Amino acid sequence: MSNIPSPCFVCEEELLERNLLILDRVQKESGAKILLALKGFALWSSFDLVKQYLQGCCASGLNEAKLAHEEFGKEVHTYSPAYKDDDFEEIAKISHHIVFNSFAQWQKYKTKVTFNNSCGLRVNPEYSSVEVDLYNPCGAYSRLGITRSEFKPELLDGIEGLHFHALCEQNVDALEGVLDAFIEKFGEFIPKMRWINFGGGHHITRIDYDVNRLIEVIKEFKSKYPMVEVYLEPGEAVGWQTGYLEATVLDIVHNKIDIAILDTSAEAHMPDTLAMPYRPMVRTSGLVDEKKYNYRLGGNTCLAGDIIGDYSFDKKLEVGQRIIFEDMIHYTMVKTTTFNGINLPSIAIKRKDGTIDVIKNFGYEDYKMRLS
Repeated sequence: MSNIPSPCFVCEEELLERNLLILDRVQKESGAKILLALKGFALWSSFDLVKQYLQGCCASGLNEAKLAHEEFGKEVHTYSPAYKDDDFEEIAKISHHIVFNSFAQWQKYKTKVTFNNSCGLRVNPEYSSVEVDLYNPCGAYSRLGITRSEFKPELLDGIEGLHFHALCEQNVDALEGVLDAFIEKFGEFIPKMRWINFGGGHHITRIDYDVNRLIEVIKEFKSKYPMVEVYLEPGEAVGWQTGYLEATVLDIVHNKIDIAILDTSAEAHMPDTLAMPYRPMVRTSGLVDEKKYNYRLGGNTCLAGDIIGDYSFDKKLEVGQRIIFEDMIHYTMVKTTTFNGINLPSIAIKRKDGTIDVIKNFGYEDYKMRLS
């Protein structure tokens, strides 16, 4: 691996296709359409492979919609908590579905949609089993989606779909709970719709996910509402366990414990480890005291809390040694920053034949052009 830049995200094509095959099975056996959520996986250099299986992309605004339109070239579904006037004309031009977060937004922009747009509303079923508030779209006082008490059936003229999103990396049992709440609150409107979007957060490619039950749940819904098309839009399920972040030990300091300073950063390159928070898996490592040598892994920024976690190893770490953080392709890549002027990690794809293509390196200009 010495020819790989450091730090570097490496996406493995074989693992990506493994996930896509599982998602495609769900499509074929359930009749649902699955979209790629760009907020979770936007490695557009892999889209030639991804679009062989998925039906399109869901976007959170103009830039993601443009990326979907330019690089994926299939269906573009756009939802935003609120649209900007300067963006909407172009969004309408390139989007197939446009989902509005409120009746006020729908009333504001309904005259600006085109005949190519199928318009929908995001609703809040007020049910969720998401444990972390930061990632709970149906938590108390959520701004995301219309609750039943705020729903205005008299303003549905022109609306062709309903969208709900209430999951975060969860199994099908969580979907069943949400779906029951959705039908209880909004079921009377479903027969009037052309499509229902079940949102994201479905951890379909995780090893313990009940794919068979998901297929049954979708088929049961479609048998009850045969004229309605069903969409799912997972992000993490596409990029789940499809690659890693490779970094290098720059120095080792001691302050009661041994601390390895890396050329990567939790704050800049792995922000979810601090926001979730969670402890990323490091290849060949163990928990503290599980192996002979304990180390705290820290980032190369000035933020005191730029700490990745505590690990143990069979052998002492050395300056120049590579460290591999597993499962760093979904969500992590799309959230990177250049905080402290630290370079973004390079991006590489490991092809199915074992060769590795470095497709992007970042430097000073990428940092400078974000500023003025």
